[in-house]
Amino acid sequence: MSTPAPAPLPTPESPIGRIPVIEVGPTVENGRWPTKAVVGEAVPIRATVFREGHDAVAATAVLIDPAGRDHSWAPMQDISPGNDIYEAHLIPDAPGRWAFRVEGWSDPYATWRHDATVKVDAGVDTELMLAEGALVLERALAEVAHTPDGARTLRDAVTALRDVSRPPRARLAAGASVEVRAVLAAAPLRDFVSPSATYPLIVHRERALFGSWYELFPRSEGAYQDPDTGAWVSGTLRTAAQRLPAIAEMGFDVVYLTPIHPIGTTNRKGRNNTLETLPGDPGSPYGIGAAEGGHDAIHPDLGDFTDFDAFVARARDLGMEVALDLALQASPDHPWVREHPEWFTTRADGSIAYAENPPKKYQDIYPLNFDNDPEGIYTAVRELVQVWIDHGVTAFRVDNPHTKPLPFWQWLLADVAADHPEVLFLSEAFTRPAMMRTLAAIGFHQSYTYFTWRHSKEELTEYFTEVSGDAAAVMRPSFWPTTHDILTPYMQTGGASAFAIRAVLAATGSPTWGIYSGYELAEHVARPGAQEQIDNEKYEYKPRDWDAAARQFGLTDLLRRLNATRRAHPALQRLRNLSVHPTTDEAIFCFSRRERAEHTPDGQEDIVIVVVTLDPFTTRESLIHLDMAALGLAADADFIVHDHLTGESYSWGATPFVRLDPYGRCAHVLHLKAT
Repeated sequence: MSTPAPAPLPTPESPIGRIPVIEVGPTVENGRWPTKAVVGEAVPIRATVFREGHDAVAATAVLIDPAGRDHSWAPMQDISPGNDIYEAHLIPDAPGRWAFRVEGWSDPYATWRHDATVKVDAGVDTELMLAEGALVLERALAEVAHTPDGARTLRDAVTALRDVSRPPRARLAAGASVEVRAVLAAAPLRDFVSPSATYPLIVHRERALFGSWYELFPRSEGAYQDPDTGAWVSGTLRTAAQRLPAIAEMGFDVVYLTPIHPIGTTNRKGRNNTLETLPGDPGSPYGIGAAEGGHDAIHPDLGDFTDFDAFVARARDLGMEVALDLALQASPDHPWVREHPEWFTTRADGSIAYAENPPKKYQDIYPLNFDNDPEGIYTAVRELVQVWIDHGVTAFRVDNPHTKPLPFWQWLLADVAADHPEVLFLSEAFTRPAMMRTLAAIGFHQSYTYFTWRHSKEELTEYFTEVSGDAAAVMRPSFWPTTHDILTPYMQTGGASAFAIRAVLAATGSPTWGIYSGYELAEHVARPGAQEQIDNEKYEYKPRDWDAAARQFGLTDLLRRLNATRRAHPALQRLRNLSVHPTTDEAIFCFSRRERAEHTPDGQEDIVIVVVTLDPFTTRESLIHLDMAALGLAADADFIVHDHLTGESYSWGATPFVRLDPYGRCAHVLHLKAT
């Protein structure tokens, strides 16, 4: 009988402030786990702030650094008049465990300015109101530190307010001037300051949010059939390294390797996931473990750690990181099966249970059972992860994390982060929303998503809005049009056009995206009865003619242009800045990303508008009804847009017309330039 886990405690009642601050966000389970951000990201902080009566209230968002000190603050703006919802942006400038709070306060100056304007205009209590204004500004001088120029501005305003020789409206104008308001905005006089609770904010390096991944099966690169024997000869880490310059030239940031460990022979899968193995079949790299070793070893056909180190070094020279698949299961030949049979599930007949995901069966792998010896498994996994970190791996794509206990992941991710905060973990969990969200909450930096199955305009509108909205506080999406496991009916039937359309959507719809090697060839033929490629690379060697791919399909050039555009535009490197715009055609989808000037490295506002046809077969036409306010433009503004995919520029207004051809121009990726 297992021991029950300790129950978490609910948040106790806490006293409310004189200026109530409620509904603070973004938070995860009201602060149970930290909100996510990356260095330099503008994090939108919101809260509902109000008070009794009619006096003016205001709010301040405060950023707290990892040492517990107030780092910076930002005045919050009322973004929903009548609903008392305030917002500001805070920008952490280093990785670590930060925090934030919201302070509500009564604003005596704003209260006076409102009341004085009404009464002086009406000729009621004029001298009294002007005298009270002088007292408020004198308090501000005495109680708040100001710059010399700011203090001089306030003193001049006090003098003007008390100068009875001047007309009352002129004295009021001096006390309520733009200059005075600017001084008190920078250093306000605050009464009844009421702080919210302090909420955790975990800040990671930039790659946790923004990056382009390219998946690679190293054994396929350089593989060939011996002309004399017909036997396959595996590619190696050295031959795979020869592919790296081409991947870097397409603009990818991360090279992700499927498992490179020894592969078992017991129940080894043959081509197309069959149970019949022919001589020379390499088996699935996910059937990890053989006499040569387990998760901490390299398949001898691929080379050794010297070769792996050379691969990592070459990738780094080209500006790329290396990610490795972390698949916590074992082939029947894995050393763990012999040394620790208690780490697996034994069935009634004494056999060890293999993995199943009905109707799929994985007879070549045994899933781990964490219940019998969790401490032993925890230690073993932590040690094998360290092996790869020591050899330069900076990210792990975790296979099926939803089939392992959440407490294990929470412990492992925290333990790795304590020693190596730069190491990232991508959750490959295509499962129920609650599990996906909780995996992200307890520490996964990035998450696979349902994007792969969202195809209609309605589905994309809903999903893009969801992942860029409140969900962005906890789950950073990684968009993959296909994977080595997944080939949707849309991709099977749409040909190269479907691959182009989905690449545009993935690359611009999420700051992190990725493709499986072979995407450039639009490999769209499915294995009968399955939503995955026929002759799947998981079960065989698959060398490709990359030069032919570039000539025949044009996808290589598209990928290059998309990644170059992503690198050029800060708006495409952030998640929370997306707006969807209505179109008159059901197969035309339009959205924009806008990063304000104060949040970009060069201080220039950055706006990108993406228009994509969702129809891979026919030309479509549509009007777009742009939300001009979301773009920061006047309703009647005219502007120029430059298309990064074609190099063309257009003059647009609030309702532009587009015509998209899936076989030629399937999308516009437009940089907006105001005229």
